Amino acid sequence: MWRGAAVRVLRGGGAGSPRSASGAAVAQLRRRLESELEDIRGAGTWKSERIISSRQGPHLRLAGGGAGAYREAGRALGIFSRCDAAASLFLPAGILNFCANNYLGLSSHPEVIRAAVEALEKFGAGLSSVRFICGTQSIHKDLEEKIARFHQREDAILYASCFDANAGIFEALLTPEDAVLSDELNHASIIDGIRLCKANKYRYKHMDMQDLEAKLQDTQKHRLRLVATDGAFSMDGDIAPLREICQLAQKYDALVFIDECHATGFLGPNGRGTDELLGVMDKVTIINSTLGKALGGAAGGYTTGPKPLIDLLRQRSRPYLFSNSLPPAVVGCASKALDLLMESNAIAQSMAAKTQRFRSKMTAAGFTISGKDHPICPVMLGDARLAAVMAEDMLNRGIYVIGFSYPVVPKGKARIRVQISAVHSDEDIDRCVEAFTEVGRKHGALP
Repeated sequence: MWRGAAVRVLRGGGAGSPRSASGAAVAQLRRRLESELEDIRGAGTWKSERIISSRQGPHLRLAGGGAGAYREAGRALGIFSRCDAAASLFLPAGILNFCANNYLGLSSHPEVIRAAVEALEKFGAGLSSVRFICGTQSIHKDLEEKIARFHQREDAILYASCFDANAGIFEALLTPEDAVLSDELNHASIIDGIRLCKANKYRYKHMDMQDLEAKLQDTQKHRLRLVATDGAFSMDGDIAPLREICQLAQKYDALVFIDECHATGFLGPNGRGTDELLGVMDKVTIINSTLGKALGGAAGGYTTGPKPLIDLLRQRSRPYLFSNSLPPAVVGCASKALDLLMESNAIAQSMAAKTQRFRSKMTAAGFTISGKDHPICPVMLGDARLAAVMAEDMLNRGIYVIGFSYPVVPKGKARIRVQISAVHSDEDIDRCVEAFTEVGRKHGALP
C-alpha cells in the first residue's frame, strides 16, 4: 500500500490530502529541472550518448539509438534536419572508434577477459562491503603490490575510481597549515579534491613555470607545499613540464603530485608514465592513476607513493573507507593488464609510431592538432557548431569521434578530440584522416 501511495505522489497525488502538497512540490521540481535542461539545450552543451552494441575496441557496432540520440542533440542546436535524422538508418555497419581511452586495446584483450572470468568464478561478484570491514581479498593486496612495483613506489591503495582517489588524498594529507598549488587546467576530480581540503589553495597558470615559482615563493610561510598537476592533460594532449616542476619543487622544498590517468601504460619507455618519460621517477612523490583507461578499461583507481602516506589513507581517506571494494573481475582485468605491460614494452612502444602517423598526416592536410606526441589529438576548430556538425558527418562516414565545446573546453576552443589506440591499424588511421579531410573541406574547415 505504501509503495502505491508513493507512486501516486510522484504522479501528482490527489487534492485535499498530504499527497497533494507533495505532488505540488514534485511538479515544481519538474518545472525547474525541465527549465534547466532546456537552458542546457539552448546553450549548445547538451551531451547525448551513442549506444554501443559490441565490445569496446577499434571497431564498434552502434545500436539504432546511438546515432539517433546524437542527432536529437544536433536538432536542438539547429544544425541537423529531419533528413539527417533519417540518415541514421543507413550508418555503416562497422564503425571505427577514435574517441575511447582504450589506449592499449586491452579492454577486449582475450587474456584480460579470461583473467576477469577466472577472478569472478574464484572470488565472486563482489564483496558487499568496504575494505576494513570484510572487503579485502588476496587479489586486492596482490594488485596493490603489483601497482607499487610497476611505478617503483613503496606501496599503493585501490579506489573505486581515480575520481575517488583524487577526492580522498588532499583532505587526508593537507591541513590549514599547508598549501596546495594546482595547474589551472587540472582535471575536475583534482579540483574537487582540493576543494574538500582545508589547505591554502593557489592556482598557477597552465604549465607556466614562472607563475608557479612566484606562487612557491608566496607559500614559503606554510608548513608543507604540494604541487598538483596532471601528467598529461586530457583536453589538449599536452604533457606537464615535470622536469621543471620537480626542479622548482626541490628549490622551494615542495612535494610533487601527478595524476597519470592519461599516461599510465603507454608514456615512457616501459609505459610507466610521464615521470618515466621525462626521467624524474625519483622526484615525484605521489601518483594517482586509473585502471579504467589503458589498464583494462573497466574501472578503479589508485594512489601510489610512500608507505606512511598509503597507511594514512587507509585510516582517513573517506572515499576508501566508505566505498565498496573493487569487484574481483575488475581486479583480475587490471592485474593481467599490468602483467602484459611488465612482460613486454612492445604494446606501449607501438603507440608512438601510430600517434605520429595520425598527427603528421592531419597536419599535412591543413588541420591544427593541439598537444605534442600524445595519442590524445585534439583537432582544433574553434566554433562549437562546426565541431558538432563535423563530428556527425564523420559518423556518417563510419568514424566515431566527438566534438567538445564550452564548458568542457574554453569558449572559442571547440575541437574534435581524436584518440589513437595501439590496436588501430595504419589503414584505420589513414581512413580517419581521409574522412577528416573530406568533411573539413565540405564544411569550410579546410580550403
